[in-house]
Amino acid sequence: MAITTKESVKYPFYKKKIYPMSSQPSKTLEIFDNPNSERDYVIQIDMPEFTCLCPKTGQPDFATLHLEYIADKACVELKSLKMYIWSFRDEGAFHEAVTNQILEDLVAATNPRFMRLKAVFNVRGGVYTTVVTEHQQENWKPKPVVNL
Repeated sequence: MAITTKESVKYPFYKKKIYPMSSQPSKTLEIFDNPNSERDYVIQIDMPEFTCLCPKTGQPDFATLHLEYIADKACVELKSLKMYIWSFRDEGAFHEAVTNQILEDLVAATNPRFMRLKAVFNVRGGVYTTVVTEHQQENWKPKPVVNL
């Protein structure tokens, strides 16, 4: 059910609706059928608000996640991905471990032809960390690059 704002009562032609957002992080990744599974195409998703906790200090670590993948039969649904990424905010994890865990979970959910996850962590103590991890189906080969 949509909640109507006071603004829409004041201006009846202005029907802005507020849709309550899920406030619960979740480890569940939902998928949907790849609408073009006969073709290799790249899906790029940037998530600039990733947060987890340093397992040594308990301080928050912030990162931007860059996900690129070539789907096979399934694609990841974006809202479930957002809720999944949100689920790490109160968990202690080393950068390398959490980046690889996210990739493993995404691969288990979607079984992509190719997937790369790059986690660019914000500076902490003068040190920047970037972790890149990849998965590739055993028999899949990328097509040659076409330069135009």
